[in-house]
Amino acid sequence: MKSSSMNTHLGNIYIDNEVIAQYAGTVAVECFGVVGMAGVNVKDGIVSLLKKDNITKGIAVSLKNNKLILDFHIIVSYGVSIGAVADNLIDSVKYKVEEFTGLEIEKVNIFVEGVRVID
Repeated sequence: MKSSSMNTHLGNIYIDNEVIAQYAGTVAVECFGVVGMAGVNVKDGIVSLLKKDNITKGIAVSLKNNKLILDFHIIVSYGVSIGAVADNLIDSVKYKVEEFTGLEIEKVNIFVEGVRVID
């Protein structure tokens, strides 16, 4: 079990990286222009849109020097500015995940894996 931890005056708090990924994924899919998280099959090079129950497979969470690093593999809406979507995603995730966990985010990496037309 990989987890992130912080020390308080009352003791240690351990947060499983899966919990952070689930929360960050929920925040990410609420952002304008994000269709969803992408699951990448490296062996076949196939990208697929993940359903809500598998959302964490499109997010990697790591801890370096007591700061979080989040990697998002996303699919964006056709016709939107990828830069604007990325900026919005970074701002939203950084603010909400830091509030939720109490841990500072050092870096948010975004990998755009595909584009989808939304009806």
